[in-house]
This record gives sequence, structure tokens and C-alpha cells, in this order.
Amino acid sequence: MGQVVGGFLVPHAPLIFTHKGRGDAAQEQRVMDAFSYVSKRIAELECDTVIIVGADHFILFGPSNLPKMLMAVGDVQGPIEKFPDLPRYDHAVDAALAEHILQHGEENTTDWSVAKSIVVDHAITIPHFLLVKPLEAVKTIPVYLNAAVEPRINLKRCFRLGAEIRAAVEAFPDNRRVAVIGSGGFSHWVGSARMGSINEEFDRKLLGWIEDSNFAPILDLPDDVILENGGEGELEIRQMLCALGSVKDPVCKLIAYEPVKAWITGMAFVEITPASGS
Repeated sequence: MGQVVGGFLVPHAPLIFTHKGRGDAAQEQRVMDAFSYVSKRIAELECDTVIIVGADHFILFGPSNLPKMLMAVGDVQGPIEKFPDLPRYDHAVDAALAEHILQHGEENTTDWSVAKSIVVDHAITIPHFLLVKPLEAVKTIPVYLNAAVEPRINLKRCFRLGAEIRAAVEAFPDNRRVAVIGSGGFSHWVGSARMGSINEEFDRKLLGWIEDSNFAPILDLPDDVILENGGEGELEIRQMLCALGSVKDPVCKLIAYEPVKAWITGMAFVEITPASGS
């Protein structure tokens, strides 16, 4: 039997690599310390598999093929982009669990799009490189949710999808200890007039609701409100909601929040644990 033993919210800002050293050194170090903490916690939880939920940045998919939710079940490499100190490499996939989640969804409530071979972008590879790759025995399952381009996946659907992933993991016949990572930025504007802005007040409002496990106000947010207050990047709250929904009776603890101007992103780290006895 499988078990979702916890989850995490982490950023995937590529400027971590492309603009390293261009901001406040102490702030950059706090971000990297938070990544190290999450990787350590994954090891302490004795995870076998980490499901990384990311968003395509209109790099892998386009107008002719725009899946709302996709799971990679076979050969995975990444990143598709070229970044300093981040070479393309193979990501070890838990194919057995991925195929099971796929089948469980088909028999119940989730019709996944599927990639049997894919080169993923930084939304998957950056958290994998910093959190999972150092733990040699831990495998991964990449998941993409469409947060960038209309028609985007609905916020409530993302939260329900997390619960459906948990149900599939729990129905897996073999032992698996699984963590689910919501990979995405908080406020940042991408390629628009406000690029470089960070709305710390809005980020902290969202994080306050998350820390209180009060998800209803987030689930009810219209996309135009998110865009106005958090930019295109904060639409990635979708991945966060999927991770939050994957943990039964989630208790959330803020690890760190850093509005890194040099990396144009509000960067948050949250640990999600099941309530005692869940």
C-alpha cells in the first residue's frame, strides 16, 4: 500500500541559475538553505518517490496541443532549456506507480494526458535537481498542469486532483512512501510591463491562508484577481493547490519566504504534513 507522507511548495525560478550572485547574498543563501532543508526532509520521510507538479511555460506545449494535466510515465530528461551549472540529465521515473496512477484515474475520475518520453522544462528539473537528484535512490513522477495559457485548469480541479493522486497512491499494491511537490513561483510578472515587480503583501496573504489550512479563499480567486495582484507567475498557485490537496488533513508550515528582486520572484517554501492520525 502506498502513502502520501507529506508535501512541499517550492519555487522553480530559473534566475536561481542565470542570475546567481546578482542579488543580496544573504537572501540568496536563505533560498538555497530552504532547498537544502526540503531535500533533507524528503530523506527523513524515507520517501521512495517524489511527484513534482509543475506548469509548462509555453515551451513544451502550444496551440496544437495544450493538455490541462499531463503525467510522464516513461523516459524523462531535462531541462529542455540551457542554464549555467544545470546540464541536461535523465530523471529516474517510478514507472510502476505512474502507470498505476494513470490506470486508477481512468477507472475513476481522472483522464490524464500521457507522455511516454519527454524533455521537461525548468518547472520540473530545478526542484528535481536541487531536491531529488541528491537522494540517489528516490524516483520521481513529473506532472504538468496548464497554468499559463487559456483554457487553464480550474483551481478547484487542481485541489481535487491532489486528492485523486492520493487515492491512487493509497490503492497501489506495493509499498511506496510518496511526497508531492507543488513547483511554482508566487508573485512575478513574465514578459509584461510590470516584470520585475513582486507583491509581497499579496504573497503573504496567500501564505497566511495556506498556513491556516484555509484554502477556500484561494480556491475562489478569479484569475483576473490573481493576474492583477500577483502577475502571470502567481497563476502557478494551481500546482500548489494540487500538492495541498494530495495530503490528507494538511498542516502547513512556512519554511521561508523571500521576495528576491534580482530573481524577479516572490519565493516561498512550505512544508505540508498530514494531521496526526490521518
